[in-house]
Amino acid sequence: METMEGLSSRALLLNQAMELVVLLYLIEEGSSWLVQVGSAFTLILGFFKIIKSVQVRKEDKERTGGVESLTEKYDRLAFRYLLLPLLLLVAGYSVYCLLTWYYRSWYSWLLESLVALVYGCGFIVMTPQLFINWRLKSVAHLPWKFFMYKAMNTFIDDLFAFIIKMPTLHRMSCFRDDIVFAIFMYQRYVYKVDL
Repeated sequence: METMEGLSSRALLLNQAMELVVLLYLIEEGSSWLVQVGSAFTLILGFFKIIKSVQVRKEDKERTGGVESLTEKYDRLAFRYLLLPLLLLVAGYSVYCLLTWYYRSWYSWLLESLVALVYGCGFIVMTPQLFINWRLKSVAHLPWKFFMYKAMNTFIDDLFAFIIKMPTLHRMSCFRDDIVFAIFMYQRYVYKVDL
C-alpha cells in the first residue's frame, strides 16, 4: 500500500473497537471455538492494519506537505453525519433492553447493548468507504484483490452462519455484510472506467 487515498482510516479504528466487543460477546455467550478463534484472528489482523495505515498516512502527509486530501475530508464528513444517529440508536436500544429483558449482571447488559450496536449498526462503519467512492466517483483505489477477499469472506460467513453454533445476533450480522458488498459491486459496475 503506497497511499491511503480513497480508504477510510477512521473505519479501521472503529472496526477494531467493534471486533473487540464481538469477541467478548462470543466468549460470554459460549459460541463455538471456531467462531471465537476467527474473531480473535480478525482482532489481531486489525492491529496490523492500523499500524500499517498510520505509517502510510504519515508518509502521505509528508508527501503532500500536510494538506488535507479529499479522502480525509469526505471520511470526516461521513462520520460526522453518521455518528449522532448511531449514538441515539445505541442509547435507545440500551434503555429498551434494560427495561424489558433480564440479564445475569450489569456486564452482561452492557455487553448485549454494545454488541447490538455493533451488529445492528455495523454497516454504518462500512458506509464511509461507500460515501468516499461515491464522492470521488471512483473505485480505482480499491484493488481487485479487495473485492475477491470481500466476496470470499461474504460467502464463507454466510455458509458458516448456517452450519456453526453461534448467537443469533452474530448470525444475522453475516447478512448485513452482504448488503454492503452488493453496494460495493454496484459501485464497481457504475464506475467501470477505473477497471
